Amino acid sequence: MGEVNLEHVSKRYDDVTAVDDMNLEIEDGEFVTLVGPSGCGKSTTLETIAGLTMPTEGKISIADREVTNLPPKDRGIAMVFQNIALFPHMDVYDNISFGLRLRNYEKEEVDRRVEDAAEIVQLEGMLDRMPDEMSGGQRQRVAIARAIVREPEVFLMDEPLANLDAKLRVHMRTELQRLHKELDATIIYVTHDQAEAMTMSDRVAVINKGELQQFAPPLECYNEPKNLFVAGFMGSPSMNFVEGVVDSNGLETPDYHVEFDTGQLNGISVDDRLTMGVRPEDVYLVDDADNVANPTHRINARTDVLEPMGDEIFVYILTGEGSAAGMDAEADDSHQLLMSVNPDKDIDIDQDVEVVLDRERIHLFDTETGDAIAHGLEFASVETGPTGTEAEGDD
Repeated sequence: MGEVNLEHVSKRYDDVTAVDDMNLEIEDGEFVTLVGPSGCGKSTTLETIAGLTMPTEGKISIADREVTNLPPKDRGIAMVFQNIALFPHMDVYDNISFGLRLRNYEKEEVDRRVEDAAEIVQLEGMLDRMPDEMSGGQRQRVAIARAIVREPEVFLMDEPLANLDAKLRVHMRTELQRLHKELDATIIYVTHDQAEAMTMSDRVAVINKGELQQFAPPLECYNEPKNLFVAGFMGSPSMNFVEGVVDSNGLETPDYHVEFDTGQLNGISVDDRLTMGVRPEDVYLVDDADNVANPTHRINARTDVLEPMGDEIFVYILTGEGSAAGMDAEADDSHQLLMSVNPDKDIDIDQDVEVVLDRERIHLFDTETGDAIAHGLEFASVETGPTGTEAEGDD
């Protein structure tokens, strides 16, 4: 069984806290990704599980056995690093089998394990090749096979795809998912790339400044982020954020008013400051909002920058004072929104537009603490105009 439990694990270096009171319960057979920006403590967390770093405090268990003070070789783990670190003077067979031979396994057992691992990672017929005769993806598969032959309880992978080109990274992501399914093994994977975390994981542990922010399935982190950090980190491009003040009918932002039933916000009062978050795919041109069940009032804006991506166009728009000030407002998020539109949409730079937000996809956060308050806003009665959006009011 490959369960991994971290109980109140901390790691401090003098006055620097790399990992702060980390609690994780990883189930047998799960693919869990530790994700966060550079320096957030994700690799340090992985190293404490591996035994490469001793925690300052806390307890680590693998397969119902406490391993906090055990050396790496006794923990039942195998690790794949960002630096592949193959022996350049050894062929593929010798690289894969090196650890087994070091432990004096019988040759028949070594051959069996190497052949099985080579088949899993599709290296059959390449066992006599030297590392410099292989592509980057093939060398990475050798490193993974070297981990597989140990038949560990848990695989630990520290940004193993970071040195590969973009196309190969996507291919290797698929390979790792297939490998996980075939081995039915527990995999703990470290990356700063939230796309990797979203596509491969059963659950994602989002870390910032050594602290666990959220541990949940990828779509839960995306659709119901626990705080501002998770909301901004998960998703590319990032969520739009605009600060505002609560009034009796909703939220007043610097450039527009978002109406909703404020009674759904427990513990929030009029004049409290909140941060509204909305993803680019939930910002719509009025002409495209027919299928939005609960849109906000129209927001007047001006297009600023277009980023054609092939399957969509990212459009930066300036609202209110930003629309009037143009480039001077570029750095002020309170006067800017990013939306995505269909690639065949006829839209130009410096064009006046009207947009609406999908009220049911708006998120609210406490501006001071960053904690999530609501995901999706309610509005009891919506009067629709001829375009299917709310009829504009006096505000």
